[in-house]
Amino acid sequence: MNKAQLVEAIADKLGGRQQAADAVDAVLDAIVRATVAGDRVSVTGFGSFEKVDRPARYARNPQTGERVRVKKTSVPRFRAGQGFKDLVSGSKKLPRGGEVAVKKAPKGSLTGGASATVKKAAAKKATTKAAAAKKTTAAAKKTTAAAKKTTAAAKKTTAKKTTAAAKKTTAAAKKTTATKSAAAKKTTPAKKATAKKAPAKKSTARKTTTAKKATARQS
Repeated sequence: MNKAQLVEAIADKLGGRQQAADAVDAVLDAIVRATVAGDRVSVTGFGSFEKVDRPARYARNPQTGERVRVKKTSVPRFRAGQGFKDLVSGSKKLPRGGEVAVKKAPKGSLTGGASATVKKAAAKKATTKAAAAKKTTAAAKKTTAAAKKTTAAAKKTTAKKTTAAAKKTTAAAKKTTATKSAAAKKTTPAKKATAKKAPAKKSTARKTTTAKKATARQS
């Protein structure tokens, strides 16, 4: 009988296949978690599950006969209860049309130990999630702070560049203005000199007119 067949076998008693599958999964999960944690899962009349430590040892390879060192390990072990053994051996007969009588598990067995283990595992998961959330929040804060620093540095750099460019533009404007002023000053004396030379032309014209008149008189 495999797991699917086990689910089908108890489906009618639990009200459906899905309910039976959930029940089987829950029982197996509780047994595995408790055994891994080192608890002894005991079901009176059925058997017990426990974790057994095996020390390091030497063994032989059955194919080559070579001696091989085996590391220390832990293995699960199931011990059948006396009632289960009696039914399997035939000293007791299975009840017809009824269920095998399994007594209520004592304290510290599947009812107590497994549920406590499941609760511990859930608490560990919740703690892990909370720690991960804190780490994510801290990382987000660091990223935000770094972004703020980068923005401030960029603003400072931009302000410095803008100020330097403005200073350069102002200096260039001042130089241009000074150059134009110097050129204007040089042009002004030239105009004055031209203005002074103008009367000389008038006196030359007067002399020419006088000469013409004198010539006319002589003739």
